[in-house]
Formats: sequence, structure tokens, C-alpha cells
Amino acid sequence: MGVGEVRIREIDFLKAVLIILMVSFHLVYFEHLHPYAKQVVYTFHMPGFLLLSGFLMKTERPARPFLRTMLWLAVPYVVMESGYIIMASVLPINEHIDQLTPTVFLDRLLLHPLGPYWYLHTMVLCGLTYYGVSRISRCSTVSRFLLTGILFLGYAYVLGIVSPANALYFLSGAVIRQSRIPLLTIFQASPLAVVAFAVLVMPGVEPLSPLILYCAFSGLLFCYPYVRGRLRAVMLFLGRNTLPLFLFSPLFTILCKQLVPYVQFDPTGLVFLAISLTVCIAGSLGVAWLLDTCHMSPLLFGRQRVIAGVAADTAKSQSC
Repeated sequence: MGVGEVRIREIDFLKAVLIILMVSFHLVYFEHLHPYAKQVVYTFHMPGFLLLSGFLMKTERPARPFLRTMLWLAVPYVVMESGYIIMASVLPINEHIDQLTPTVFLDRLLLHPLGPYWYLHTMVLCGLTYYGVSRISRCSTVSRFLLTGILFLGYAYVLGIVSPANALYFLSGAVIRQSRIPLLTIFQASPLAVVAFAVLVMPGVEPLSPLILYCAFSGLLFCYPYVRGRLRAVMLFLGRNTLPLFLFSPLFTILCKQLVPYVQFDPTGLVFLAISLTVCIAGSLGVAWLLDTCHMSPLLFGRQRVIAGVAADTAKSQSC
């Protein structure tokens, strides 16, 4: 957030929960043990990230700083996605590429991302489109959103380069921001949201992703006041540092496969999850710290430090 803007602690908390869920269910051993839990989490964790991304996208900024932000999302995307594509051609992973050619490489990098980095691809593409349309001064706000939605659907159904659901979740966040209604007024904390979430994700109930996402956010916001002390500080810190966790955790989820023979005694996989989460989070932050220490963050992220420091827990619960 920019100078003079108040950071919303609850958004950082939501982002922390979402990034922990993302890392957890990118651990192949754990996701195979809990396929239904994975199915439930996948109905809301990345849609939640995209909605928050649309909400936090500041189209009121001048072109130069906005495009600079997009550039410094695109640069780490290109670096990490390139590495992932090459890795997929060498290692026997689920998304293995049998024959890597320049055409396949460019297709995966520019149009059809492989692995977890599709999120940055979607965010940059949708962000640039949203910003460009928002600059059309002769259109009403509604017309601009309709045009943005039409372009998003064109990307999805004509070009096939984004998921229609993902693009519309991003657009939903942008609509919330432009409505001027505080995010925490739309997603209100409620204990009934926890109950509704439990009902909606029961086996046999038709999955309704938008409603599940709403209940997940409202339920987590209900839980937020009860997360206190050191645990709250850790969660808010992780919420402020989701980018390095998102970028670097795949490196460590692959390494954590080596732990599987040593945790077979636990049929739940929770021991494996606890150890692996610690390794992935600490490793990702360690890589980011090393980049900061070696003054390499400006080359990859366009700023002096990628790790956001531990801020005092004094931010107000209000909209940007």
C-alpha cells in the first residue's frame, strides 16, 4: 500500500490463511492423502486471492507507477515460470513436458502457464486490461466494467489464456473497490458463516464456489479476533509476504518429497504437513532474505527489499 494508506490487518490475515492453504495442498503427498479436503480448498483459496488482487488493484494511480508495478510482477513471473518449465521437462512431475521446444516454451511462458505461477500471469493480464479500460474517460463506470468483463471472457473463451472464473473473481474484487463499500462491510464476520461453510462443503452438496468463498472469508473474519499475541503477529507477517512465499515455495515443496519415507508412521500426513510447511515457509523467506541481503531484490522485484518488515499491530480495520 502506498504512503498515507491504512493497511487492513484482516486482509493480511486472510492472505496468510490462503497462502498456507496453497502451500499445504501443493505438497503432493499430503494432497493425495486428503483429496476431498483439496477439492474443498480449491473452491476458494485461489479465487480468494484473485478477488483480493482485484480489490487492491489501484487503477487511480498514474500510468508510470502502475505499469512499474505490473512490470515487477511480470519479471519474477518470467524468471520463475521459465525455471518451472525447464524443470518440468527434466523431472518426473505431474506436469512433465516430454519434449521441450522453443515453441512449447514460449506457449507455456506467454499463453498457457505451467504450475502455480499462472496466478501472476492472470493478475498481470487482467490488471493491465482493467487499468487500460479504466482510462477511457468517456465511458461510465458500469460501461467500463462491462467492457472489461467482455475482454476477460474473450481471453477465456476465444484465446483460452485465462480461466473465465478466475478473471471474473478478479473483476468482482475490482467492482467492490469501485463501489466504495468497505470490504469488511461486504464480508462481515459471522459465526453462522462457519456453519454455512461446513454445510456447503459436505459431500453430496453441489459445490457453489462463490458462496463457499463468501462463507470462508466471513468465517475467517469471525475467527480473526481470537487469533492473538505471537500467532497473530506471525500470521500478519506472512500475509504481508505472500509474494515470496508464492514464488519460492514450489522449490521447497519438491524437496519435501524426500521426507515421505520418514513419516509413514503417521497415516494422517499431519506430521509431514507440519514439517513441510515449516521448511517451505522458512526456506521461501530465507531465499527472499538472501536476495535482500545480496542487493538482488531490485533486479527481480524492482525494490530494495522484498520482505515486508514486522509492522506494529496498530492498523485500522477500514477500507483502503
